[in-house]
Amino acid sequence: MGLELKRVRAAALPLLSLLFVPWLCLCTSVTFRNIQQPLHVVLNDVLVLEAEIQNPKQQFVSVTWEREAESGTSLGKVKVAEFPGKNIDSRIAVENNGATLKVHGFCKADCGVYTVTMTTKDHTSVSANCLVKEYEAVHHVTVSINVSHTTLLCKEAWGTDPTFRWLHEKAQISDEVGRPSADGQVLYLSSEPCGHFTCVVSNRLGQSSATYTAEPCERRSSGTAVAVAFLVILLISCALLAFLMWRRQRRYLIRRERLTEPF
Repeated sequence: MGLELKRVRAAALPLLSLLFVPWLCLCTSVTFRNIQQPLHVVLNDVLVLEAEIQNPKQQFVSVTWEREAESGTSLGKVKVAEFPGKNIDSRIAVENNGATLKVHGFCKADCGVYTVTMTTKDHTSVSANCLVKEYEAVHHVTVSINVSHTTLLCKEAWGTDPTFRWLHEKAQISDEVGRPSADGQVLYLSSEPCGHFTCVVSNRLGQSSATYTAEPCERRSSGTAVAVAFLVILLISCALLAFLMWRRQRRYLIRRERLTEPF
């Protein structure tokens, strides 16, 4: 019984110690709200970064925003804004007690890794990073064919958030022609391709396209029509020949019967 009591006391000691050190339970951290990294921003638009504190009961006395090139440079981090404090750049402002950063007239020089650092009264600091890139238009669209699998593949060089759409003879792709993949980059053809297949790639800044040209559908249709016509003529000729042979055989039988008649 005494041994069991000692084990219970030994297990309870760590739990009791946590009650006397509450700061171990209330971990403070900061993240960026509703942002999927990397964040892409169109040139001349407004960059908005909102920091969210995981432990709102914690009181922060200062907030610092810094930017560093993605590839890293000798300059290191550059302070772009702070709260409380004066504006370092007229294009950059902070709101919501420093938790929100706004960069007006976003340009290429504003790209990089942004770091927000929040400092508490007891000089404890927490920080978070966000990679910001330029939102780029679609470039260099190409279409290639995989003959063995009867598929068309559409590729785009480096555009941001591209969406893919297929056209056949300037019209939407029908099930008789083929079906696109989930991301739209691959077109699975229902039969051998004919005519013009166009892949249109677009995003917020516009669109670009490329076309794959196969054998004209008219030529294939005319070839099929010729084959059908030849087959019909062949069947008619065979039927006519069979009819002539049957008629000749019938005449021969009738003539033979007449030769055997008595006079």
